[in-house]
Formats: sequence, structure tokens, C-alpha cells
Amino acid sequence: MKAGLFGGTFNPFHNGHLGIIEYVKKKYELKKIFLIPSSTPPHKPYLNLAPANDRFTMVKESLKDHEGFVLSDKELIRKGPSFTIDTINEFKKEYGQDIKFFLLIGSDAFLDITTWKHKDKIFEAVQIIIMLRGQWKNYNAIVSFIDENISKGYTFHEQDNIFFHKKKQKIIICKVPKIDISSTMIRARIKNNESIKDLVPANVEKIIRTKELYK
Repeated sequence: MKAGLFGGTFNPFHNGHLGIIEYVKKKYELKKIFLIPSSTPPHKPYLNLAPANDRFTMVKESLKDHEGFVLSDKELIRKGPSFTIDTINEFKKEYGQDIKFFLLIGSDAFLDITTWKHKDKIFEAVQIIIMLRGQWKNYNAIVSFIDENISKGYTFHEQDNIFFHKKKQKIIICKVPKIDISSTMIRARIKNNESIKDLVPANVEKIIRTKELYK
């Protein structure tokens, strides 16, 4: 069985997240996608981060009626800083050979991966799907980044949009639908008392309003 691992602060979770992971799930025939809200990212501290329990609940409410999406609290219950490589290893240990995992990562986050703990081990542990929203007209920037910052051993097959390596897992580029919604935009609109209708699921908006988040 194939499954995706999709982590993030989800601050807040929104309709753009849903649209993109639904697309990836269908395109790569993933049976499940595990969504993993993070605690405080060790490499990227947030000044306006909603409480972990509230972010967890927002994702939980968003996934109702969406088959094949599983919410995980692994990074919220882990003591100390939470690192992606630790999460990957926990999933692989828990499910063994029953599931082939893919790490789903946005293109912006991928370009920040040089700051992540044990990044080299991530590329050895799982295949990576880079969710590309079209900010590059071609793949030269990604090719150069991987060559300079990850490994010079990758070969890019443009026809398949896949990077191959003799010792590391594949890196797959997936052009996802361009959905002009971001958590930053939503937080700004809330702060300015503007509507967020249709940007987030109705249950998420209710939580944000009730808890007075992002004011």
C-alpha cells in the first residue's frame, strides 16, 4: 500500500491544503495520506502560532467526509523539538513493510530543507513528492538546488518529472493546481477583520472565531 506523509503547522488549515492533497492522493494512487500537525518547528519559529490543540482540532474538523485522510498527533505528543526524520522513522517502524511512504512537501518548504535535521537521511528513507504550484517556468531551479544542496548523484528524467539516484530514494515533481490561498493570507484577513469565507472549511472558521485566534 502507498501512503503520503504531510506535515506542517497548519496555522490554520485551509481549503488550499485540502485541494492539493486530494489532487496528489488521486494522481499517485495513495491509499492514505497522514496529516501531521507540528508543534513548534525547530527551524522556523512562529510569532503568531495558534495553540497546538486548536490547530489539531482544525485539521480534524476539516477531514470529516474526506476518505483516506488520517490525522496523526505524533509530533504534538513527542517531547522536545520535533524533526521530520524522527516522524518518518516512527511511521516506518509502526507500519513496517505494509506501507510504502512518500513525503509530501511544498516547493517553498523543500527549498528550506537544508536547515532540517539529518536531511541526508530523509532522502535515504522515503521518496519525496515536491508539490509545485507553478512559481518556476521550468525545473532548472530545482535541478540546480538539488545538485548544489542535496547530492550531485541525481539524474533528472524530465519526461517523468523524477530525479533518480543510485543510493537515495526518488524525488518526484508534481505540478499541483494553483490555489491562491495561504495561511499567511488568512491570518492577515482575520487581523484586518476581513472575511475568510470559502478560504477555510466552515468548521475551521467557527473554531477561529470562537477561540479568537490570530487577532
